[in-house]
Amino acid sequence: MVRLEGIRIKNYRALRDITLGKLWNRQKDAPLTPLTVVIGKNGAGKSSLFDAFGFLGDCLRVGVEEACELQERGGFQRLCSQGMHDQPMEFEIYFRARSEARPITYELAIHLDQQGRPAILRERLRQRRKGQNRGAPFSFLYLQEGMGFVWAGLENVASEELEQSLGNAGQFDQRSMQESSDKLPIELIDRRIPGIVTLGALKEHPRITELRHFLGGWYMSYFSPNSAREISKAGPQKHLQQSGSNLGNVVQFLQREHPLLLKRILQQIAEKIPDITAIEPYRDEISKNLYLLFRSPAFKEPFTHYQMSDGTLKIFAYLLLLHDPEPPPFLCIEEPENGLYHKLLELLAREFRDYASKPSGAQLFVTTHQPYLVDALDPEEVWVLQKGEDGFAHIVRASSLRFVKSMVEEGQPLGGLWYSDYLEGR
Repeated sequence: MVRLEGIRIKNYRALRDITLGKLWNRQKDAPLTPLTVVIGKNGAGKSSLFDAFGFLGDCLRVGVEEACELQERGGFQRLCSQGMHDQPMEFEIYFRARSEARPITYELAIHLDQQGRPAILRERLRQRRKGQNRGAPFSFLYLQEGMGFVWAGLENVASEELEQSLGNAGQFDQRSMQESSDKLPIELIDRRIPGIVTLGALKEHPRITELRHFLGGWYMSYFSPNSAREISKAGPQKHLQQSGSNLGNVVQFLQREHPLLLKRILQQIAEKIPDITAIEPYRDEISKNLYLLFRSPAFKEPFTHYQMSDGTLKIFAYLLLLHDPEPPPFLCIEEPENGLYHKLLELLAREFRDYASKPSGAQLFVTTHQPYLVDALDPEEVWVLQKGEDGFAHIVRASSLRFVKSMVEEGQPLGGLWYSDYLEGR
């Protein structure tokens, strides 16, 4: 299972330059935990951070130009941090394909091309050689304005001379490039599509394939109770859509392909949702419409899912998402507490952690402004996002704040410390 250990984001909305977790040049920092939760006041930049993850996934799916317009982003100029429109947006991702594998760094820089369109300025993949414990990692993919080289296989990387010519600023010497060995020249036809999309489809580049599947599989939850209440036409679907509009179809798929698992899932979910004793899928044979029936001890007849409350539908969708037999590699949920009874938040936090900690589970990224949910978390899992005096977002791990870790060890709930302003970076 691929794990994201760290990420750096530059020039993306309120995120002028922030880093979460561990990078190749920040080896003393602890990596991201399986469950990562970001907290902060309104306007601190939580939505920008959440959307940055979605933007990266969209770049692979539809290209950088269209990604700049999706989700009402408003184009490249609106995405750039204020006063930074002449600078590229930059992302650095530090990940491991497996727990025993050497980490890989993916660098992506996006800027306007000569026609004023968002395009990829620079793309780079780096990894330390086997047995290399110090120094900068070596490139095995380097593209500058659509031209460069790739090294195939699991071990091939640039020579030391070539890596020095590339430099940290991304400059390289054409003569050194030509004289380097064990490389394939690359020239992209369309700079709006990341090179890893094309190269990751080839078996000669297994490291790139793993990254492509990882980034391309990121799941952003934009759950809408109104969408979930839509009456679904009968037809099984494997995965829950981002809005939750195919809730019944996913249940139907599980009923057909994993009936015992579905029975166990629905029983567990019913135990966790107040006043619900059973959940059953039902298909109208005349209309072919699909319904979910929720049974309550207080009523003789069951409720359909379009009669249920927002909170019940929401926790049902989240728990169903966490029981996906083929989970996404990275799952992002924005403010899951909205519409939920506060006593359910601790339960939901435990479910999130248990899920993310399983070898078969996905890494989970959550934003919240609810102290009750934070109460169930450890300081290492929580990051505090604040707006600095310069107007841009700054982020710090809760465990690094003065007194916080020791106070939690002494029994003080983390959410209570946040409410009392102990997580304000003092």
